[in-house]
Amino acid sequence: MLKGELQNQILAILFANQDPVSIQDLILTFPEETPKRLEELLAEVAQNFNSFQEAMEIRQLGGGYRISTRPENHEVIRRFLKTKPSAKLSPAALETLAVIAYKQPITLPEIMEIRGVKGTSTIKTLVEKKLIEIRGRKKVVGKPILYGTTVDFLIHFGLDDLSDLPSLEEFEELYEAEMGGGLPSEDSEKDPPGGELPFSESN
Repeated sequence: MLKGELQNQILAILFANQDPVSIQDLILTFPEETPKRLEELLAEVAQNFNSFQEAMEIRQLGGGYRISTRPENHEVIRRFLKTKPSAKLSPAALETLAVIAYKQPITLPEIMEIRGVKGTSTIKTLVEKKLIEIRGRKKVVGKPILYGTTVDFLIHFGLDDLSDLPSLEEFEELYEAEMGGGLPSEDSEKDPPGGELPFSESN
């Protein structure tokens, strides 16, 4: 297939798909092409798109590429859609998510030991928001459930993979900026909704 035609088709796929498009996805779609060529063309499509498009960008998120609105346009989009920020979490839920992100896979008893707080409602909230998922059971007495973050977590925080997570110190600084204080040492599982998750949204 001609280079320009293939690039147009790749861009059309990115535009039509809400989930990140990986090289493996393209290999399955274009089996006649080599993985190396598809990877090169995808990177070129992203570079060309981002060089002229100021409202949107093609970003590496969750192990693939996706067309997203640029962060500076998020607020006006919210106003247009008349919606609130999409991910309101209590301080308790945010702290729990941070523990899981940096310590995964991790069990509920281990989370409660680190946080010094008992309760399961925050886990339920994070599962419902598709920010965490069950990763099997730990091979110890009682076989407690293991939890880890999801692809949706990566997408929401604008991360390609977990290696892009900020340091704990940077996370605390981001938390302070959003919540007006450091990570709480003690809190209630019934805390009212707090600020947004301390990373830019992807769309």
